[in-house]
Amino acid sequence: MILCGDIGGTKTLLALADKAADGRLRIHFQRRYLARDYPDFAAPFADFIAAAAAAGQPPHTIRSGCLAVAGPIETQGRSARLTNLPWRIDADALAAQQACGPLRLVNDFVAAAAGIAALDDDALVTLQAGQPLDHAPRVIVGAGTGLGTASLVWQNDGQGRGRYRILPGEGGHCAFAPTDAEQAALWYWLAARLPSGRVTAEEVISGRGLLAIHDFLRTQHAADAADPRAAADPAAAISALAATAPHSLARRALDLFCRAYGAFAGDLALLLLARGGVYIAGGIAAQILPLLRSGPFLAAFNAKAEHARLAALMPLHVVTDPDLGLKGAALLALSPDDD
Repeated sequence: MILCGDIGGTKTLLALADKAADGRLRIHFQRRYLARDYPDFAAPFADFIAAAAAAGQPPHTIRSGCLAVAGPIETQGRSARLTNLPWRIDADALAAQQACGPLRLVNDFVAAAAGIAALDDDALVTLQAGQPLDHAPRVIVGAGTGLGTASLVWQNDGQGRGRYRILPGEGGHCAFAPTDAEQAALWYWLAARLPSGRVTAEEVISGRGLLAIHDFLRTQHAADAADPRAAADPAAAISALAATAPHSLARRALDLFCRAYGAFAGDLALLLLARGGVYIAGGIAAQILPLLRSGPFLAAFNAKAEHARLAALMPLHVVTDPDLGLKGAALLALSPDDD
């Protein structure tokens, strides 16, 4: 049995898994933890190990594990600090404390990229069929608590075979590039409020980015609903209102968000010439799927001036499986040379 985990800024998923005889991934035991309930990762990890033991899987049956972490990985996969949580994770210390097999850490979008191989057909919604090419680069990008990216490039083994290798990245921390006057005004508004003055893509294309967009629009337009900050999940509240009230401030905020998101995803696609596919993951995409299909997201993705026809060749899919990163971490634990 292997242990896998997806540790994000809002929630943590932990599971035990193995491979069936047909090679398909099987999840046997799974738990979900909210980050706000714990001061560090050691506490939910200990709870999971204890719960697994009570269910008949004591720590000594866990031969190895892989934890996907929403932040840069340090010391060759042994430690990491989450970008949007004050958590630091030490893989060796965790394994020693809980007497389980060795653990490794990977970036959460490395795991998400690996998880593409485990997706069922019904876990993908195609926004643009494009004209895919075998073995062409792939890109995965996802907005949630933060904004994650990774890419996959084909590597031949010299014997007529090959596989995709995953290239980690922190593309969400690239500078935000406005594409119209409203986005330029948003950039200036954000720059004046950020301590560094630097506006990254994540400051716009994320849960807090959607709330920031709504706050920005409230400075220019009369509010037409309750302040979403009062909700447990402000971004989800904005998304829900936008879906039912097409003339609301929430809908205007979500349209601006989708224009920025689509433009960013399209830029990544051009950077890699991702004719193997562009995959939109993250918690927000599933919440706003109808608007991704019919709103400005796809238009912004393809609005590339002289390269608009090239952008239209890129296959574009939304991943709806909420366990994408968890499954990817499981695959990496089972086949540690695949990342």
